[in-house]
Amino acid sequence: MKREVNVQKYTYRVEWSEEDQAFVGRVLEFPSLGAHGKDSISAHRELVKVVGSVVEDLTAQGEPVPEPLGMQKFAGKIPLRVSPDLHRRLKMEAAERKVSLNQYLVHKLAK
Repeated sequence: MKREVNVQKYTYRVEWSEEDQAFVGRVLEFPSLGAHGKDSISAHRELVKVVGSVVEDLTAQGEPVPEPLGMQKFAGKIPLRVSPDLHRRLKMEAAERKVSLNQYLVHKLAK
């Protein structure tokens, strides 16, 4: 049984666009979607309608519907590949601070 998606739970951003001379709304889970408005509220309202239509269409076609980012579960692990030289430098920086490489990277990422 498919779970119904609450389109209000997606990650919306509305910003002024000097180029468009309008407020432009985007939704992170659907990067190709956007909507304009004369103010931020109307841009957001229009974008929610667009997302609702897209979710309905995807559901009707049996296509996967992205889960809102705020509802996703994260393991707390980020696979990361870096060059051997950067790995060495980061390990040395962590050792100088007398912390593990993991602790050092978490500190740097949190900044």
